Amino acid sequence: MLAQSWFGRMKRWSGLLRACHPEPAVAVTLCAGLLALTSGRGAGSLLVLAAVGAGQLVVGWSNDYLDRDRDRLAGRRDKPVASGFVPAASVRLAALLALAACAPLSLLLGLAAAAAHAGALVSALVYNWRGKFAPWSPLPYAVSFGLLPAIVSLSLQPPHLPAVWVMLAGACIGVGGHFAQVLADIPEDRRQGSRGLPQLLGQRISVSVCAGSLLAATLLVTLGSGGPGGWRLVALAAATCVTAAVPVTGFAGRLKLAFRLTLLVAGLAVVSFALGGGSV
Repeated sequence: MLAQSWFGRMKRWSGLLRACHPEPAVAVTLCAGLLALTSGRGAGSLLVLAAVGAGQLVVGWSNDYLDRDRDRLAGRRDKPVASGFVPAASVRLAALLALAACAPLSLLLGLAAAAAHAGALVSALVYNWRGKFAPWSPLPYAVSFGLLPAIVSLSLQPPHLPAVWVMLAGACIGVGGHFAQVLADIPEDRRQGSRGLPQLLGQRISVSVCAGSLLAATLLVTLGSGGPGGWRLVALAAATCVTAAVPVTGFAGRLKLAFRLTLLVAGLAVVSFALGGGSV
C-alpha cells in the first residue's frame, strides 16, 4: 500500500512536470536569466530567474488546463491532463499557486518590472484563452516575448526600457516560436475549427514564416549590436545555420525537431548578444 501511494505521488508530480511545457519554460527562463546577468544584476539574476520561471509555470499549466477537453477529443496521449495522467484540478491548483508566487517575486524586481511582467503574462494568458483560435494568434507571442527584455531592464537601476531593436528581436523570436510550436497540431486544430493564423496558412507556409521570423531576429541582433565580431560571430553563424535547419526539418515532417531548433535559435541569439557585451 505504501509503495502504491508513493508511485501515485510520483506519477502526479511527473504529470505536473510534463503539463508545464518544460522545454519552452526552461528556455525562456534561462534566456531571461542570461540577459539579467549580462546587464549587471549579478546575484539578483536569480530573482529574475525565479520570477520569470514562476510566470512560465503559470502559462504552461493554464494552457494544458484550458485545452483539456480539446486535447481529450483529439486523443492527445502526450498531454497528461487529457490522458488522465494527472487530474485537471491538480493542474489548475498548480497554476494558481505559481501565480501566487509570481506576483511577489515580480514585485521584488520593482514596480516597473512587475508591470512589464504582468503585461507579458496577461498577453500569454489571453493567447491560452482565446488568442490561439483567432487570426491574430501571433500577436500575444510578439507582445510577451517583446516585453521579456523590458522585465530585465526595468529591474535595473535606474529602470529603463531596452533599445527598440532588442524588443523587436524578442518579438520576432516569439512569433517564430508560435508558428513552430503549433506545426504538428495544425491538421487536428483545423478539424476542430481553430482559426489561428498558422492553421489558416497551413504547415508549409507556417514553416516559412517561422524561419523568416527567426532570421529577422538574428539580423536584428547582428545589426543592432554593431555588427559581428569575435565569439559573437561564431554564435551568430550558429544561429543562422540552425535557423536554416528549421524549414529543412519542417518540410521533412520533423515538426517537433523544428520546434526544438527554434528554442535553440532563441538561446543562441541571447548568447550572441551577451558575447558582444550587450546590456538591456
